[in-house]
Amino acid sequence: MSWKVYLSGEIHTDWREQIIAGAEELKLDIEFYSANTDHESSDAAGDHLRSNDVPFWRDHQSSKVNAIRTKNLIKQCDIGVVRFGDKYRQWNAAFDAGMLAALDKPFITLHDEGIIHPLKEVDAAAMAWAETPQQIVEILRYVTNN
Repeated sequence: MSWKVYLSGEIHTDWREQIIAGAEELKLDIEFYSANTDHESSDAAGDHLRSNDVPFWRDHQSSKVNAIRTKNLIKQCDIGVVRFGDKYRQWNAAFDAGMLAALDKPFITLHDEGIIHPLKEVDAAAMAWAETPQQIVEILRYVTNN
């Protein structure tokens, strides 16, 4: 069985690449998907629809276009991994975790110990909480090979 894993959340570090490389090294049968991680093009996703001088409306328009991708990929995934970094508030990651939970999709959270308290409800819905990308790879190894 080929597994589909959706990688959600923080875009400022290489955690996605570490997970993908670890899965490839173990030859896991996994296809990885994620939202657009290029900040500039994500922010501009709806610019072709209408010019907006007000930042709120530009963000609103682009977030809806981006949601076409994320909603579909989350619905198609077998497992979600939701990364919360400590530098930025990732409201989109929390929303993705909520979607995964609402769709009864198993997901794993990935974050440092320092933000356990604000994520307690999200972690309660997750199947596991990991602190490193390598721990995610080990979970994926176990789940996909056993």
